[in-house]
Amino acid sequence: MNFAADGPVAGGASAEGLPSGAGAAAGRVRVRVRVGIDTGGTFTDVVAIDEGAGLVVTAKTPSTPADPAAGFMTAVRKALDLLDAAGGDLAAISHGTTVATNQLLEDRIDGLGLITTEGFEFILEIARQSVPDGYGNSYFWVKPPRIVPAHRVTTVGGRLDHRGAEIRPFDDAGAVRAARWFKDQGIDTIGVCFLHSYANPAHELRMREVLAREHPAAVVSLSCEVLPEYREYERAVTTLVDAAVKPTIARYIAQIADRLAGIGDAPFYVMKSNGGVLSAAEVVHQPITTVLSGPAAGALGAALIARTAGTDSAITLDGGGTSTDVAVVLAGAPTLTTEGSVGRHPSKIPMIDIVTVGAGGGSVARISPEGTLKVGPRSAGADPGPLCYGRGGTEVTVTDAHVFLGRVPPALLDGEIPLDVAAARAGVEALAGKLGLTPERTATGILEISGFNQANAIRQITVRRGLDVRDFPLVAFGGSGPLPACRLIDILGVPSVVVPPNPGNLSAFGLLTVDVKNDYVQTYVARDAGLPAVGEIYARLERRAAEALDREGFPRERHRYVRSADLRYSGQAFEVTVPAPGGPVDDDFRAEVVRRFHDAHERLYGYCYRDDGDRHPAEWVNLRVSGIGPIERPRLTGRPRRPATEQPAPRPAAHREVYYDEDIAAAPPGGGGDRAAGRRRCPIYRRADLYRDDMIDGPAVIEEYGSTLPLHPGFRARVDARGNLVITKPGTAP
Repeated sequence: MNFAADGPVAGGASAEGLPSGAGAAAGRVRVRVRVGIDTGGTFTDVVAIDEGAGLVVTAKTPSTPADPAAGFMTAVRKALDLLDAAGGDLAAISHGTTVATNQLLEDRIDGLGLITTEGFEFILEIARQSVPDGYGNSYFWVKPPRIVPAHRVTTVGGRLDHRGAEIRPFDDAGAVRAARWFKDQGIDTIGVCFLHSYANPAHELRMREVLAREHPAAVVSLSCEVLPEYREYERAVTTLVDAAVKPTIARYIAQIADRLAGIGDAPFYVMKSNGGVLSAAEVVHQPITTVLSGPAAGALGAALIARTAGTDSAITLDGGGTSTDVAVVLAGAPTLTTEGSVGRHPSKIPMIDIVTVGAGGGSVARISPEGTLKVGPRSAGADPGPLCYGRGGTEVTVTDAHVFLGRVPPALLDGEIPLDVAAARAGVEALAGKLGLTPERTATGILEISGFNQANAIRQITVRRGLDVRDFPLVAFGGSGPLPACRLIDILGVPSVVVPPNPGNLSAFGLLTVDVKNDYVQTYVARDAGLPAVGEIYARLERRAAEALDREGFPRERHRYVRSADLRYSGQAFEVTVPAPGGPVDDDFRAEVVRRFHDAHERLYGYCYRDDGDRHPAEWVNLRVSGIGPIERPRLTGRPRRPATEQPAPRPAAHREVYYDEDIAAAPPGGGGDRAAGRRRCPIYRRADLYRDDMIDGPAVIEEYGSTLPLHPGFRARVDARGNLVITKPGTAP
C-alpha cells in the first residue's frame, strides 16, 4: 500500500521497506513534512509524510520509560533524518501518549484532595453498589481504596437544586477555611465537585477564585468544566482523574514543547480518547481526554484499513509489547462509549470503546502457586525486556516463545536489534523443566494462553455487546498483533484477518488521519423535551465548540458540528447515545431522535417500546455536541501487480527451521529429536517483495520492518489491491 498526501503528488514510494529512507531522492522539492508518533511500552513508532514528494517513511525507536519525552524526540529526529529534512520542514506533529494511562493503571495518585458539598463528604466511599463478577463473589471482594481517602475530603456549605436554582448561598468563609487547610496539608492537586453544578457552575467557579487567592500553587479541576453531567459519583471521580493527571501531562507536554522549540515551530497535537486531536496548548487544560490516547489512534487507523479492504465493520486488534487493545468498527468508525474506565477509575468522558488485556510481546510467563502455567498481565516492558533482548531480563516472555519456535527472526527492525536466541532457548528450557513438559510444548502453551487471553478480550467487546464475532474480519496490527492471527481464526471463527502494510506503525499513521475534535455535554432530563430549551442548549454548546475551533486556527467555514443525545425509557437507570440531526430543532427533529433511540435500543437489547410510548415514554437525559476541525488526510494508493518480466510466483528470501502448533501437537511425548519435535524448514518471504494478488500457503513466515506474520499450515495469505495481507483458512465455513 502506498500513502500519499492529498493533492498533487510529486513522487511516490511504497510504505513497505522504508525504514532507512529509501526513495528519499536528492533534489526533490519538499513542501511540508507531517509526523505521527505513538509511544508504546516497548517501542516508540513514527510515521512521517513528505507531502511535497508523496513519500512516507516509517521507523521504530526504543521507548524510554524513565523519560518518555526523550524517546519522543529521538523519533522526531529519526523521521527527519529518513526524509533528509530539517526542523524547519515540519508542518505538524501528532502524538499518541500513554503517560496518563500508565499513571492511572499503576495507581500513581498522591497528594490529591476533594472539595464537595456539605453533607456529601462520603460520596466516594458510598460509590456504587455493583461489585466485580456479580454478587456470587461479593463475599470475597474487598472494596478497593478510594481515589481520595476520606481524610483528604473537605466540604463547603451552599446548595443548588437539580435545575441550578440556589437553595442556600455559597459559604465564602467555609471556602477560605477549606483552601487554607489544603495548603497547610501540602495538598496541591484538588478536584471540586458540588451538587448539581452541571446545572449551574456558579458555586464551583467561586471556589476556584478562593483557591486561586488562598492557595495559588494548587492545580484545580472543576466538575462543571470536566463533566457537566448528573450522577455525582461518576462526575466526582472523573473530575479527580482529570486533576490527578493534570500535573503529569503538563510537565510532559512542557518537556516536549521545550525540546521541539529547538528544532522548529510546527503545530504540536495530542491524540484524545474520543478519536480527535487537540493542540498541546489546549490539551493541558483537559488532560483526562488523553487517557486512551495511544489506543484510540490505532483503532482509527484500523478503521481506515478496514475500508480499504472493502468492509465498514471489523474488529481491531492492536498488539504491543505490554498489552493488546481491541475495539469494534461499525459503519466505518470505531464505536464510542461514555461508560469507560481506566484501571479501576470510571471516566465518563466520550472515548473510543476499547478493551485492554495484558497480553503483549513482553507478557511474562510464570508458574502459579497451584503449579499451572500463567501468562501476563505483568510485562517485562522495554527495560529490561524479554530474555532475547539481552538487557538483563530474567523471565520468559511471549516474544521469547516466538523466538524459540523460530516464528520471529533472530533480529528485529531489519537487523537494528539483534536477538539473543540462545538466551530465549535457555529460558524456555528451564521453564519447561519446572513444568515437566518439552520446551516445544511449553513455548506453544505460552502462546496458546496469550492467544486465548486476546480472544476473551475480543469476546468481551463483541458478544457482551450483542455482536457475533464471526460476522467481523479482524484487523491485526502493532508489533505483535499479526503473530497470533492464524490461531485467532481457529479460536474465534472470524472469517479472515487483515494485516495492513507496516502494521507495527499503524497507530502512528492513524495519528495523521485524525481531525481536531472537542466534545461538549449538558444534562437535560425531560420526558417531553421542550423544543425551545433543547434548541438553546444545542446553540450554546455549538458556540463553545466554535470558540475552541477558533483558538485552534480553523476558519468558521471549515467548522463542523455533530449533535447527539442520550435517551432512555422512563424508569431505566442508564441511557443510550444516538446521533441527532443538524438544522432546526422542531417537531421533526424530536421525532427523528426518538426513532433513532428506539432503533438503537432494539439493536442493543433485542426489544424496544416503539408502539407503547404511553406506558414507556422515552426520556431525554443529556445533549451533546462535537466540534470538528477537519484536516488533510493522507490518501492510500494501490499495490501494483507483479510485472510480466518477473517470476510468476513470489520467491522466498530465505528458509528457517520453524515450529508450528500442528507439528508439535502431532509429536510423540518426550520429543525424540528435531523431526519428532516438529521442526520443519519453512520459506521466509519479505513482504516488500510481494505484489497484488500474490498468494502464499502455510507453513511459511512473512517478515517486514517492525512485524512478522507466522503463517500456520492450512492457512493462506493473499495480497489485496491496497497491499493488505488477507489471511484465510481455505476449506472452512465462511
